[in-house]
Amino acid sequence: MNIFKISPLIRITLLSLYVGLTVPLPFLADFTDAPIPSWLLWLGIALGAIAVYAALSERVILDDDQIQVTYPNWVPAFFRKGWSLSWQEIDNLKMRTTGQGGLVYYFTSATAEKAYLLPMRVAGFNKMVNLVTDKTGIDTVDIRPLSQPWMYLILFACTMILWFLDGWTIWTATQISV
Repeated sequence: MNIFKISPLIRITLLSLYVGLTVPLPFLADFTDAPIPSWLLWLGIALGAIAVYAALSERVILDDDQIQVTYPNWVPAFFRKGWSLSWQEIDNLKMRTTGQGGLVYYFTSATAEKAYLLPMRVAGFNKMVNLVTDKTGIDTVDIRPLSQPWMYLILFACTMILWFLDGWTIWTATQISV
């Protein structure tokens, strides 16, 4: 059995971006005397952080019988539903372009009525794709991850700049209100 999780670079970057975008809001609400109390914003931020973390806790499990996308037991099924396909059900991997011009791939099956998205943001993506080839016989030579690591490194660098600006904003807001 092989388990692939979302790449740590992607998880850290997206969680950091979430923090950078939301944490200043309660401070600014206090500074501007907004009608929404800051404690309510803190509650919303905490719930949102749990939701983002849950979405980033996806796991892809490949074993001798199937490929399966799952989430930990603490993630409610109504929030993120996983899927599984046996290797015998998989006919092909169909390429589709995204609205931004990227390429994604879907598992297709004669027996299943739906197509299932090939998870592309996992650590060990090339190993996972090689295992898919071994199990299905489908040629996956041209399949590449949707996003390259350098894209997330740039986003992480921009997020750190945002954190710096957030820190300055929070410091300024607390100094003026004192």
